[in-house]
Amino acid sequence: MNISSIFNRIFPPACLLCSARSTRPLCPGCLADLPWHRQPQCPQCALPTPDGQLCGACLKHPPAFDRTHAALTYAFPLDRMIPRLKYHGQLAIAPVLGECLAEAVGHAPRPDRLIAMPLHAQRIRERGFNHATEIARTVSRQLGLPLDLASCRRTRDTPPQMGLKHDARRRNVRGAFACSGEIQGQRIALIDDVMTTGTSLDELAATLKCAGACEVSCWVVARTLPPGH
Repeated sequence: MNISSIFNRIFPPACLLCSARSTRPLCPGCLADLPWHRQPQCPQCALPTPDGQLCGACLKHPPAFDRTHAALTYAFPLDRMIPRLKYHGQLAIAPVLGECLAEAVGHAPRPDRLIAMPLHAQRIRERGFNHATEIARTVSRQLGLPLDLASCRRTRDTPPQMGLKHDARRRNVRGAFACSGEIQGQRIALIDDVMTTGTSLDELAATLKCAGACEVSCWVVARTLPPGH
C-alpha cells in the first residue's frame, strides 16, 4: 500500500464545500447545485439577454474579443471559493474551477492555444502563483489544448479592478499588456476567473489582435451579473 492510500484511509477525501466523503473535489450534490450559467445570453459578453441575442452594450461598443463562454454565475459559493483561491492560496480549488470551465466549453470551437490572464511579476511574487494559470492548466489537460505561458505579460502592476467604475477600470488597464509571441493568424482563448465588466479581457484581446491574432474568445469560470438578474 502506497503513502497516498494510507493517507486516504486515515483522512478520507472530502468535498471542498460540504465536507461529505467524496472521491472528487466536489461531491455530486454540490456540483449539481453550483450556479451554472446556462440562461440565454449575449454570445459576445455572456450577459443574459431575452433570446440569446447580442446585448445593447456589445452592439454599441463592440469589445475586441469575439465571444465569451462562462461556466458559472458569480454567486454563492463561487463568491467564497474564488477569493479563497486568489487571496488565501487554497490551490486545491483551482482544478475544481478548471474542470467546471472545461465542461462548459466542451462544445465550443477549439482555439489554437490557451492564454491565462497574466499577473504582474510583483503580484506573482506576493502570492506565489497566478490563479488564472492554475485554472488554465486543468482546462489545457482536460481538453488537450496547448497552454501558452510565454507570449503575453502584464507590463504594469495595476491596482485591483474591484470597486472601480467602468471608465476607471478601462483607464486602469489601458496599455497594461504586451505580447511578444508568434500568434499571427492564431485563434486564442483567454482564461480568467471572473468577468465583471470585461475591461481587462477586452484590453488583452485588443493587444493580441494588434499582434496578429485572428480571433480571441474569453473562457471564464464565472460571470458577474448586473443587479436584478
